[in-house]
This record gives sequence, structure tokens and C-alpha cells, in this order.
Amino acid sequence: MPASTVHLLDSDAEGSSQAVKAQQRVRELILAGDLPAGSRIAELALVERLGMSRTPIRAALMRLGQEGLLEALSGGGYAVRTFSEREVADAIELRGTLEGLAARLAAERGAPAAVMAQACACLDQIDQLLRQAALDDESFSSYVGLNGRFHKLLADMANSDVLAREIERASRLPFASASGFVGVQAHTADARDMLVVAQHQHRQVLDAIVQREAGRAEALMREHSRLARHNLGLVMQNPQQVDMPGVQLIRNKV
Repeated sequence: MPASTVHLLDSDAEGSSQAVKAQQRVRELILAGDLPAGSRIAELALVERLGMSRTPIRAALMRLGQEGLLEALSGGGYAVRTFSEREVADAIELRGTLEGLAARLAAERGAPAAVMAQACACLDQIDQLLRQAALDDESFSSYVGLNGRFHKLLADMANSDVLAREIERASRLPFASASGFVGVQAHTADARDMLVVAQHQHRQVLDAIVQREAGRAEALMREHSRLARHNLGLVMQNPQQVDMPGVQLIRNKV
């Protein structure tokens, strides 16, 4: 391969990496409230703030627009979006529907043994966490990571690149990820109990897949997504009192 071609490939890879980093940083700024809901994004200000060139910043803003955190303005540029409770609920429902399909296909086709083994190991780790009488912040953080891993493995069980890609895309919708509302429970009296219920559902879904009970697997996974919907309701009862990234973007009105 000519040296000039190698240089171009390296340059493209570096540019893509910078765009991903910029996307992550801008998303963090939005969810932390440093870029307020409804505010117009000042591209040059982000260039100075993040210490990056305009090219990755522009790419990041375009991707966040596709992701749904930003909206394109008619006169050019982007503004931070706000979301109604209904929009967030719909995003959660979409993820649950896709994950239900993944569970059904996994049961019908038979999930890859290696993926099933990893999922079982992941749930064993969650069981170990939940043996504690009460969960501290570190335990909750560990749960969020393991929960996200289990849901990723579930998407892989269907052995469908198309479906895995769509689940990943749906999970990037604002507040729709499998762990998007888990933190809402962190400081409530029944925090551990809610996670025990979620873990029981994880086990039941996995059992349905092993038993090749496709309809049951799909129904269980759809039901599982309703825990996030329940937590959304808790958030909207008193959003000012909830310490959750991005909660300020959710409107009380539809």
C-alpha cells in the first residue's frame, strides 16, 4: 500500500477518534447541565472549551443531533433538546420491544454457547452484589456496569448484526439505555428490592431462552423494560429532588 494511502487512512482514523471523544464530552456537558436545555450550541466556545479543532466538534454535534440530544435549527447550528415524559417513555418502549425480539430470536434459533456462558457469569456477579443487605454507591455503580453488560449480551444472543445494531441505536436515544433510570433507586428505601426484582427477571429470560420458549422470553423482556418506565414515573413526581444526569432535560408537560 502506498505511503500516501496509509497516511490518509491513519488521518481518517484519528479524525474519527477525535469526533467520538468530542461526542462523549459534549454529551457529558449536556447531561450535567453545563449546556442548559434549550440553549443554542456555540461551536467556537466548544472548540475553546474542549481544546479540539472545529472538524471533530462539528462531527460530534451532527451525531448528537442524530442521537436526539440536539435539534438542528432552521438558521443553522444546534440547540439542546428537551423531552416530554411521553417521548422518554416511547424511547424506553422501543428498546424493550427490540430486546424482546432479541430474546425471542435467541430462543427460536438457539443462542451461541459462549454468549450464554458470559451472560450466566454476569448474572452470577450481580447475585453476589445483591447478597449485601444494603447497597452503597460503589455497589450501585458496579450493578449499572453489569446490568449494561447483560443487556449487551442479550442483544448478541439473537446472533443478528442487524438487530444488535438497532438495539444499540435505540439505547442511545436519550434516557432509553438499560441502565438509564437505575440510579433513581440508589437512595430509596426499597432500592435493593427493586434490583432483586430486575435480577429475577434476568434469570427468567435466560431460562426461557435455554428452554426455547420464544413467546415467554419475548414477553418477559418486554415486561422487564417496564421497570425503567416505573422509575421514570418516580423521577417525574419530583424531578428537582432527583440526582440523575440529564433529568433537567425532561419536561413535566407532554
